[in-house]
Amino acid sequence: MAKKTLRTLLGASLMALTSLSMAAEPRVVAITQIVEHPALDAVHQGVKDELAERGYKEGENLKLMHESAQGNSAIASQIARKFVGEGVDVIVAIATPSAQTVAAAARNIPVVFAAVTDPVGAKLVKNAEAPGANITGVSDMLPIDKHLDMLLRMVPDAKRIGTVYNPGEANAVSLIELLEERLEARGLPLVKGAATKTSEVLGAARSLVGKADAIYLTTDNTVISAAEAVISVGERAKIPVFAADTATVARGAIAALGFDYYDHGRQAGVMVARILEGKKPGDMAVETMEKLNLFVNPEAGERMGITLSDDIIAEAAEIVKSDK
Repeated sequence: MAKKTLRTLLGASLMALTSLSMAAEPRVVAITQIVEHPALDAVHQGVKDELAERGYKEGENLKLMHESAQGNSAIASQIARKFVGEGVDVIVAIATPSAQTVAAAARNIPVVFAAVTDPVGAKLVKNAEAPGANITGVSDMLPIDKHLDMLLRMVPDAKRIGTVYNPGEANAVSLIELLEERLEARGLPLVKGAATKTSEVLGAARSLVGKADAIYLTTDNTVISAAEAVISVGERAKIPVFAADTATVARGAIAALGFDYYDHGRQAGVMVARILEGKKPGDMAVETMEKLNLFVNPEAGERMGITLSDDIIAEAAEIVKSDK
């Protein structure tokens, strides 16, 4: 009887230990981004920090995986398949190309996208209000009209606006179509320089010299990865360069009116946490960012031939100095 009781107690203890071990099994979140540049890196950090604040500690109850495709769509597909094969709990896909490759590979794994401009146009979700499948996330759709108001306030005599974009990136094409539409409503033409990879950005920017009075850069990942090339052309040719991404101002753009991509990542991190806690992504509406901040770089303006007014500088949330 004593032996039987001992075996029973040992068995119960073993089951309890097994149960405890299973309970302590860390959740696995895999993060993929199409390329590394300050804005997307900030999203990545924001996701990590938000999860940590919500009790998901890396090395304790959370295992984080992270890979960058270095701007290569084939590598992005490999990363997506790898994460699916690992059977992770949630995949975070940063930027449209990565989100599209993950969506194609992960049919049953929850996916949260971030830094995706037009999730419906990119065919990630059918309806932003009710995604209805395994994917949701945070959109970084740009307030183009407000950006143009900013640009024209600083360069009021601009008659032709130039941009550089990647015609092979869905995010970029959506933004260019919107930009063209908004400029047409103001009676202004858009002059485009195409760059399908970062090494082509410099040549595309040079093609705008003599054709554009100001250059506006969207959140096109290919172009932002090589923003310094556009800025160098702007400085040499005295063409003011503006950006949609505030991180580009520290790299030499004159100004940007945008949200903080770190906050964007924090917002995506909230969605990841909710999924880890049992919420279905299909029941979570796609979210957007509302708060906008003006970043200005007066020294960059001087290098490109314009002087920012005291009023504009006073309105800025941050006055940036680039390392020059």
